[in-house]
Amino acid sequence: MIQLKTIDEIRLMKQSAQLVSKTLGMLAKEIKPGITTLYLDKLAHDFIKDHGGEPAFLGYGGFPNSLCISPNEQVVHGFPNKEEIKEGDVLSVDCGAVLNGFVGDHAYTFEIGEVKPEVKQLLKITKESLYKGIEQCIRGKRIGDISHAIQIYCEKEGYGVVRELVGHGVGRQMHEDPQVPNYGRQGSGKVIKDGLVIAIEPMINLGTEKVKFHNDGWTVTTFDNKPSAHFEHDVAVVNGKPVLLSTFQYIYDALGIKSDEEKPFQMEI
Repeated sequence: MIQLKTIDEIRLMKQSAQLVSKTLGMLAKEIKPGITTLYLDKLAHDFIKDHGGEPAFLGYGGFPNSLCISPNEQVVHGFPNKEEIKEGDVLSVDCGAVLNGFVGDHAYTFEIGEVKPEVKQLLKITKESLYKGIEQCIRGKRIGDISHAIQIYCEKEGYGVVRELVGHGVGRQMHEDPQVPNYGRQGSGKVIKDGLVIAIEPMINLGTEKVKFHNDGWTVTTFDNKPSAHFEHDVAVVNGKPVLLSTFQYIYDALGIKSDEEKPFQMEI
């Protein structure tokens, strides 16, 4: 059952989401060739705790870390480890934090130095598809409208849209109803209402949409071992329109990136 949130709850959820956004912005300054993903995990854990939160992923279903870090062909749920990041890698960093009793859940795929042009384009289109989905978060539309918008935007570029992994509602629990696939039919699924809060997260592959689930119970990679991209925002529906609770701005400030992509979805609440 979908748990619609009050405006006061949405304000608290924005604080949770913004803590995750700030954590990713802090990490953006540290991500470079030669550092390990386990080092990033420790930084994120300490940052979240120092700001009054709890890492949402740590211990969730037995997951042993505070971040899911998934390089290159890993789609999601990668374990931080002692391997060094290399020039030309791409790195999906998925972070969650609990603050005020609510979960923030947010992800960004980073370029490590100079990446191949076709991989850079994959990241560009995947991130743009996220906002195509957010545009559909309008009262009276349906979840399938979000899914369809993401799917057609990515598939027209020839990319594989992952089927087995989806976005989701978020609130006091990290995974709530409804599921938010990145593929689907217009006009299908649950009706979007004020108070809906969801994590929209396109997971898009350079090649086939097929994925492999590994024996560790978590790691998911592309079936053809080509790179994958993953971007995620927490979005609330307020007064009939989509409002971003999370932001990439802290990342952009750290990396010197200029962007106004979030402007249509920013609103005081």
